[in-house]
Amino acid sequence: MSHLQLALKPAQLRLINQIDRHGQLQIAAEALAMTQPAASRMLAEVERQVGAALFTRGPKGMEPTETGLLFLRRARVILREMDSIATDIRDLRQGYAGSIRVGAVTGPAISYLVAAVRQVKQETPEAQISIDVMPSRDLLNHLIAGEMDFVLGRILPEYDSKSFNILPMHDEKVTLIARAGHPLARASVVTLTEMVAYEWVLQQRGSPIREATLAAFAGVGLAEPRNIINSPSMLLTIAYLSQSDAIAAVSNEVAQLLIRPPISASFTVLKTAQHMRVPPYYLLSLVRHPLSPLAQRLREELAHMSRSPDLDLMPR
Repeated sequence: MSHLQLALKPAQLRLINQIDRHGQLQIAAEALAMTQPAASRMLAEVERQVGAALFTRGPKGMEPTETGLLFLRRARVILREMDSIATDIRDLRQGYAGSIRVGAVTGPAISYLVAAVRQVKQETPEAQISIDVMPSRDLLNHLIAGEMDFVLGRILPEYDSKSFNILPMHDEKVTLIARAGHPLARASVVTLTEMVAYEWVLQQRGSPIREATLAAFAGVGLAEPRNIINSPSMLLTIAYLSQSDAIAAVSNEVAQLLIRPPISASFTVLKTAQHMRVPPYYLLSLVRHPLSPLAQRLREELAHMSRSPDLDLMPR
């Protein structure tokens, strides 16, 4: 049994499809911006390869043969796939498709990244965007390894800043929170002296928020609290605060997310006279690793939001 080998071109498949659609070779040729003789030669070449006529000519025009109907079913599948490939490539080039992985420290993840991703996803629902929230050191390690497209984090001394494209963003305000029924919740201002004896939930030693908190205690001549739970987990922090009189130091974005609608959790901000802030964070990508169109779109959205400091990005 011989094997039929076809070497067909997309233009040939489109011609066969147009002939079936219009029933006239001349109209099909015009639809494809071809001359009728060229279309006739192309049809003859396809039929030669197939080894059978694809159309019969009758009073109502050209009608597909049984072989022609089989050919058309397959050709249309191929043409749809080719159109889909072209669309996917165009979308990828224009930033409307693809996959990216980005990371951020907690504050900008809540205040900027969520809003920027939502904006991009509204325009590009099929884009695959993965988000990791972790300390700056971990973010930079992933970025240097090529495992993330860009990050929102801090530049640490052990990293060469010349390796990064750097876009300044903002600093973070440290906020102290506790459950709404905490003994200090009703005070208009709470001193660090009043809080030092309570149980605390803090991030690991060396993290910017923890260091800013401990520096505030040192600034008023107090040693750091002695009763501390160490955890980087925001979920564990929330659970622990809800079941105890512990106090936690978090970014202001986290505090506002918890206490404002729509979450409106039973937590309160403990107001202090000290203003605790951590060093600014940056939008960082690798100089040696150009961003994909999708990553560039998300980065541009973040850059736009960073230029609008009065823009309220927190949910209500």
